[in-house]
Amino acid sequence: MTPNPPRQQLGPAPNARSHLPPRLRGILSLGDLEAAARRTLPRPIFGYLQGGVEDNVTLQANTSAFRQWLFRTNVLVNVSRRDQATTLMGTAYRAPFGIAPMGLCALFAFEGDLALARAAEAAGIPFVLSGASLTPMERVAQAAPTCGWFQAYIPGEPAHIEGLVQRVTQAGFRTLVVTVDTATLANRENNVRVGFSTPLRPSLRLAWDGLIRPRWLLGTLAQTLVKNGMPHFENAGAGRGVPIISRSVVRQFGLRDHLNWEHLALIRRLWTGKLVVKGLISADDVRRAEQAGADGVILSNHGGRQLDGTAPPLRTVSEAARVKGSMALMLDSGVRRGTDVLKALALGADHVFVGRPMAYAAAVGGQAGVAHAIGLLYDEIHRDMALLGVSSLAELNDGHLIPA
Repeated sequence: MTPNPPRQQLGPAPNARSHLPPRLRGILSLGDLEAAARRTLPRPIFGYLQGGVEDNVTLQANTSAFRQWLFRTNVLVNVSRRDQATTLMGTAYRAPFGIAPMGLCALFAFEGDLALARAAEAAGIPFVLSGASLTPMERVAQAAPTCGWFQAYIPGEPAHIEGLVQRVTQAGFRTLVVTVDTATLANRENNVRVGFSTPLRPSLRLAWDGLIRPRWLLGTLAQTLVKNGMPHFENAGAGRGVPIISRSVVRQFGLRDHLNWEHLALIRRLWTGKLVVKGLISADDVRRAEQAGADGVILSNHGGRQLDGTAPPLRTVSEAARVKGSMALMLDSGVRRGTDVLKALALGADHVFVGRPMAYAAAVGGQAGVAHAIGLLYDEIHRDMALLGVSSLAELNDGHLIPA
């Protein structure tokens, strides 16, 4: 096992780019990572990661929602001791953002899940391992012992739930995230258009797309096959799942349309750690999750990858904050800038999660790429707090915002 790296030194560093690998020196923001990942990944893999569903209405609305708010700043404030450290569900983190769960990360970078987990652990921010990941959860729990969370896709089958919860407990995770917005497979037309499918189907087109991306072919795919063998869905249940080329993939991730509040109650009885419910949009569901004993909720529309036309979480966070009770209120979907993070916190969120940019970062630069992306966002927040006129995140409220 690779030892965990020392905690990353966060905060502005003069001439930091000169010490970066050449491929990262031109990455000045999270937005720059998308184009860099497009040049790195085969077209089907990149298309799967980038795309939403149907007409991408929600995908585009997620980012534009942040532009619908402008800041009201305060000046002549001593902000020399500003601090963005935060406590979430009893655990201290060094920044108010984390890495959202994303499936298939081991296809984006060699041992991509571990690259993300180790970078998050070094930076002191939460990392959520996806239930659709290709790396055994036990390895990831070792890589991120203090910052690792596990996210589960759970069909409405008590026996399956019991086995999975037991495995997550034994792996050492202390926070379980249950995703509840996947009652059926979404209409991901973009996957068809770019030639991506689940299960993966070998074809001349897929082979060609890989050949023209030799860095990915040798550095990710070949290295994975040599060192770890054919990737499997490792964490869908109590045991190892099916390989990514198996026709049983769809069946393994099926039966989620049976999942209901009674199953969440069962999970609450079985799971002794922190329980987070992900994929809520309405305040009514937030209230019901609090009544069911959840410790936190993540407002999310799955990054625009489920029901097209679903409202962005930022549009509903204020009303959710009014009914959350003692729960932690988090959100994902569309976060790209430090200003986005501060807007979400000002509207009532306790924490935010970033998805695609961190996967792009892993594709471009492995663990170093993810560490760079984390550092960019941390630095933006540090700078933005000074310009906004706040020294701590607790000072943020909706008085700092004006509708655009």
